[in-house]
Amino acid sequence: MISLRDKFFGCIAGAHIGSAMGAQVEGSDWKDVEKKYGLLDHFEPYHHYGALNDWMREPGTTEDGVERQKLMITAIMRKGDRITAEDLRSVWASDMNPRAPGMISEPFEGELLALAKTVLPARDIGRCCDYAGLVSFARSCHPLGLINAGDIAGAITDVLEVGQLYQTSNSRGLQWACVTAIAIAEAAKPGATVESVIGAILDNCAISATTSWGVKEELERGLTATQHSKDVRELRVVLDTMYNGIGMPYHTSFANEVVTKAVCIFRMVRGNLREAVIAGVNMGRDTDCMTAVAAGISGALTGNTSVPEDWVKQVDYAASINPYTNRRDTLRQYADGLYEAFTKRLQKMRDYAVAMGY
Repeated sequence: MISLRDKFFGCIAGAHIGSAMGAQVEGSDWKDVEKKYGLLDHFEPYHHYGALNDWMREPGTTEDGVERQKLMITAIMRKGDRITAEDLRSVWASDMNPRAPGMISEPFEGELLALAKTVLPARDIGRCCDYAGLVSFARSCHPLGLINAGDIAGAITDVLEVGQLYQTSNSRGLQWACVTAIAIAEAAKPGATVESVIGAILDNCAISATTSWGVKEELERGLTATQHSKDVRELRVVLDTMYNGIGMPYHTSFANEVVTKAVCIFRMVRGNLREAVIAGVNMGRDTDCMTAVAAGISGALTGNTSVPEDWVKQVDYAASINPYTNRRDTLRQYADGLYEAFTKRLQKMRDYAVAMGY
């Protein structure tokens, strides 16, 4: 039996490690990754935003999605419970590194931060972002799945609430973020399996008949097409026939593509965290986001048993020297902080039941 504390660590470690290794080859065609590495399975220094900001990142440096996640973790740890959009907005205003946007965060996050410091309601801020269909929130909402461990309905509610800082409430981006949070909330249950996680996703991802826009159908199509794929080399060839868009901003980073691929990876590797990382970073296109989702779900199911310790140490070290990050805690500190917040939430629920005579 894997402890809940280990599941929390596995989820956070998977998301951060996957982001860091995937960022090295983000946007690349898998054929180019194959030519250079065979199968990439290690950290290297890398540039992320090209000529705009020519900053060579330490091996193991994470990227914009993890910066969003760090702020969510901070808000949850401070509250010791589930958070609202206003809770997170407050942390944005107090803790977001003003040097982050355009360096370690997306440039548009600087604009959202400026709005967060006005009197505009937090739930309205995401309406001002041009990218309603992107994976921005779906690849970073892991903490909302963890604080709602075992509570799928709560995870969905929190994604649709907190995600409005980034995207509109009925956007495809948030509908697909619900898939990530559902998977993590289910995976954290005692006795969860790969099959129970997939089943929970398919049973709960149709949030609304008018706004879910074929989420379940697209997932089922991807899962059916890849059911016989034995490794990443087979998987990516199959999924290339479904996803190959080019010619628009963020063309590799739409939530439906990234999350569908991540769920297919999770099933193929049977929740093995290390294998999920290696599969994700060798898929091509939006490798950092895809791996963060696949490895985060995998870690929430199987804990940290398969993750190499040197990967953890390198990501912790890279964060400790990162001048642009929003927070420099270790992976263990993030995971334990979330776990402690979850136990506080449970205690409040117990106290309420006692007070009501149950």
